[in-house]
Amino acid sequence: MSTAPSVPAERAGQSADTDELGVATLRFLAADAVQAANSGHPGLPLGTAPAAWTLWSRHLRHDPAAPDWADRDRFVLSAGHGSMLLYGLLHVFGYDLPIEELKNFRQLGSRTPGHPEFGHTVGVETTTGPLGQGIATAVGLALAERMLAARCNTAEHTVVDHRTWVLAGDGDLMEGISHEAASLAGKLRLGRLTVIYDDNDITIDGSAGQSCADDAAARFASYGWRTLWVDDGNDIEALDRAFAEAAATEDRPTFITVKTTIGYGAPGVEGTSKAHGSPLGNETIAAMRERFGWPDEAFHVPAEVRMATAERAAQAAKTRLDWTRTHEEWAAANPETAEAFTLGRIPVADKAVEALAPLADGAVAEGRAATRKASGAALNALAAVYPALVGGSADLASSTNTAIPGGAVTPDDASGRTIHFGIREHGMAAAMNGISLHGGLRVFGSTFLVFADYLRPALRLAALMKQPVVHILTHDSVHVGEDGPTHQPVEHVESLRIIPGVTVLRPADSAETAAAWGIAAATLDGPTALILSRQDLPNLGGAGLDDVRAHGARTVRAAQGDPAVVLVASGSEVSLALVAAELLADRGVEATVVSVPWRERLEASLREGSYRLPDAPAVFVEAGVTVGWRALAGPRDAVIGIDRFGESGPGHEVADHLGLSASAVARVALATAGAEDA
Repeated sequence: MSTAPSVPAERAGQSADTDELGVATLRFLAADAVQAANSGHPGLPLGTAPAAWTLWSRHLRHDPAAPDWADRDRFVLSAGHGSMLLYGLLHVFGYDLPIEELKNFRQLGSRTPGHPEFGHTVGVETTTGPLGQGIATAVGLALAERMLAARCNTAEHTVVDHRTWVLAGDGDLMEGISHEAASLAGKLRLGRLTVIYDDNDITIDGSAGQSCADDAAARFASYGWRTLWVDDGNDIEALDRAFAEAAATEDRPTFITVKTTIGYGAPGVEGTSKAHGSPLGNETIAAMRERFGWPDEAFHVPAEVRMATAERAAQAAKTRLDWTRTHEEWAAANPETAEAFTLGRIPVADKAVEALAPLADGAVAEGRAATRKASGAALNALAAVYPALVGGSADLASSTNTAIPGGAVTPDDASGRTIHFGIREHGMAAAMNGISLHGGLRVFGSTFLVFADYLRPALRLAALMKQPVVHILTHDSVHVGEDGPTHQPVEHVESLRIIPGVTVLRPADSAETAAAWGIAAATLDGPTALILSRQDLPNLGGAGLDDVRAHGARTVRAAQGDPAVVLVASGSEVSLALVAAELLADRGVEATVVSVPWRERLEASLREGSYRLPDAPAVFVEAGVTVGWRALAGPRDAVIGIDRFGESGPGHEVADHLGLSASAVARVALATAGAEDA
């Protein structure tokens, strides 16, 4: 049991009777909504309603009249299947979520979907559903708070001063991403982060103990977290003391184990896996009403509860208005800082084009360079004019070229710009989402392309939430070489392109890499993946980059007269196509070469008719699986790629062995153009 100091039972007119009513209200709203939908998860809301009510009514700093208030506490329901708990809280505490929306739970077009979705329901801080994502995203939210506090707070004004609270379950803690994120949070001593663990020992298949014997608190303690316990999840005062103790902790994150009973109060169901994911049934709910003395009225909210939450909202409004005045004074006294970090929003990189122009024009990108190195130059040029740009790598900064000046974020000083995420790709990507969702900073992360598989679920959520995170993914093909097929991505670029809303850019040279960074900086409605080479590539010059921005492609070699064939390629295969075009010219066959850094934009422009490839047979070339390019190719076209895993050996030898040589491309082009005898 927590040993936190005692807290008075009554606050601002809130009595023990009000607490009982508030808890019961949350329980029955969840039970009624799941029953009406004939779908959902009532067990978690019934078990954790006391913890949720105590947190929201006594500790959570929030204002329903201003759900986007920059200095609000963030609450993350990591166990997103229990979404009706969150919807009940939002409704009862005065957010714009009418009771009709609760009655329409899980129905098409409602604002109460099966799992919480950011941007869809007011007051939802992040999309949760895939277990573990919420707790890991919350680490990013808490990290952003610390980084902005270090940048923005002054001796005269405190404008960043809030906490992040998470309600998580057994499933969250079993998923590996929660381990990655918790380890990072402990290392950085994120003292304003609290995880409330719903310890009910039940998963879908039965007892959690049949698959997991972890001592969760000991594990979090080993990460550097403070651990507290509440032995009875219905004990409001014990919960209150534990939350107060967590809120008073600044030197490390807090993990509170709350022992609960899933489906509490539902006769014949409570404490079993039957409470997890099925409606309780009318008879069981009727028995619950009798047990709790609750009116026989679905979706009932007592007047006393509405009065208590209205009083809480009035207090919150005053707190927010006081903060607003402080923020105005701070902004007037610190205009450059206020403009650079725009608390609560994603800062705009309005000087990005100017900063990247010399690189895009090729003025400082002569000769040969790997696009990962060109990206490092562009990143540093952008960082120089974009103070809000922060990020790091999964322990690969020297390989991904993502070092920027400004120092590292450390447990004692969060004012740095470089985040050492460690070898935690999934946790990194989720924390990036949290930093972005928080507002005030723009974040990038990096790893090898082949390890995008480790972070893909978080990248998918970034796309779903339209968060402008930037993923720098290097070592993009079989040219990785001697590390062999485990490190040679062949399917990965295509797998990223099929995620809706992800901007996938695979530049062919330094100029296109700078242009790609400009596109990434300007893309504020979704994530960007920069796909970059390990090996050096020739600089092709800056001509046609406007076409890349507008249509996703540019011509890097025009045929003399009408072309007999068009060579269409991305990334490192563009320079390969240029050599093949010269071989074709020696045979008297003219070829146009088109570079496609942004295939999805090209496809859209082709559909719209705003861009056309030359009217000739085409050969599409990319060092990866061919399925996407085959969908673009017509009946007279050909596709060259790699529909198998690679080999271990020097990169150029592996590429030649797999058919990615200039002579091989030229042979296919001759056949495609019907000019084998030329």
